[in-house]
Amino acid sequence: MTTLTILLAITLAALILALPRVGILAVVRRFRAYRARERSEDALKHLLACQHCSKTASLESIAGALRLSPNAALRLTNRLQASGWIRSGASGIALTPRGERRALAVVRAHRLWERHLSDDANMPMARLHHAAEHAEHTLTTEQVEQLDAHLGHPQHDPHGDPIPSADGRVAPLNALSLTDWPVDTPCRIAHIEDEPEAVFRRILAAGLRPAQIVRIRTTGPDGMTVESEGTEHHLDAAVAANVQVTRVADSDLPPADALRLSDLPRGAGGEVIELGPGCQGFSRRRLLDLGLTPGAKVEVALETAFGDPRAFRIRGTTIALRNQQARQVWIRPLALDLVPQR
Repeated sequence: MTTLTILLAITLAALILALPRVGILAVVRRFRAYRARERSEDALKHLLACQHCSKTASLESIAGALRLSPNAALRLTNRLQASGWIRSGASGIALTPRGERRALAVVRAHRLWERHLSDDANMPMARLHHAAEHAEHTLTTEQVEQLDAHLGHPQHDPHGDPIPSADGRVAPLNALSLTDWPVDTPCRIAHIEDEPEAVFRRILAAGLRPAQIVRIRTTGPDGMTVESEGTEHHLDAAVAANVQVTRVADSDLPPADALRLSDLPRGAGGEVIELGPGCQGFSRRRLLDLGLTPGAKVEVALETAFGDPRAFRIRGTTIALRNQQARQVWIRPLALDLVPQR
């Protein structure tokens, strides 16, 4: 190898290392900066959660929540305290007002991103939380506000958690556990807790989602039977405790002759009554833009080989909807034999 070749190789290696945006050193610096921000903001979120549950946060609880060694947790808390985010004393570790605002901003970014993934990307609920865990640390304040405007300023994330406002206000949930709700009294699911994950997946497997109207049919030592949309589900007490519900007025109940658009058979038609309360943001705007407004006539035009999506004819136009979208549309069937028996 000649001296010139060696010099060229050294120069190329130096460029690869030192390029300002795509060089190895730049990539390493960005990764370290991201990891530092991620750990700091995760610690602030942990302290906010402890504050919300009236629990005392400590160095040990931070280390456990973030899976850090005691020394790493100590360095992290020292850095947060020096930056004015937290304060520590005999009563434990707590957020400063500045730290609380920052923690709420991270929660706001997380829940708005979950809303985006659910409404715009149609991502299953089981995957939302983990996907938003990364985005919450990368979104800028401007991006969060643009996302909020794009989604139509939603009040709750897909799990039913309130989304903090831009100035840090959080609306109260004002809901009861399903285990505390009376039998045979309709209620609306306001919130589903996503931890522990195993319990959350059992709730989803039962088909329960926020905004659904449910009714407890029976209760017993082994749990309860809950009816939702004509189907009964058995829930263990531990599972039911992770579902919070609110009162539903008689005027909010679907009409007795209402049917979901997804349940309309081929060739049948109906008249749109309303969009369900669970249809929010971009998804709601899209359905309205497609003409699915109260009073519009709609019929099933075509079935695909797998039954999803399906084609519907409305206002002289054929549109395609996935079953998940069609489920959000309540209609009054035109054929009397399709009227549900309740």
